Amino acid sequence: MGEIVAYIAKSLVDNPEAVEVSETFGQQSIIIELKVAPEDMGKVIGKQGRIAKAIRTVVRAIATKENKKVIIEIID
Repeated sequence: MGEIVAYIAKSLVDNPEAVEVSETFGQQSIIIELKVAPEDMGKVIGKQGRIAKAIRTVVRAIATKENKKVIIEIID
């Protein structure tokens, strides 16, 4: 799932080299941390958080098939 988040984020930002994704696995959950350059933060979050919500929806749909809960944190 981290690869999907990285692919989506790199497609959105101006500086794709600065995109970093790390995953932490638990028994029933996965925490995905998405790190982007500060100037690209708005492009990943979007107006009123719409893009971030869409990314979370896509990843949550994939995680549902695996019976996992996913949390995506966007940090700069």
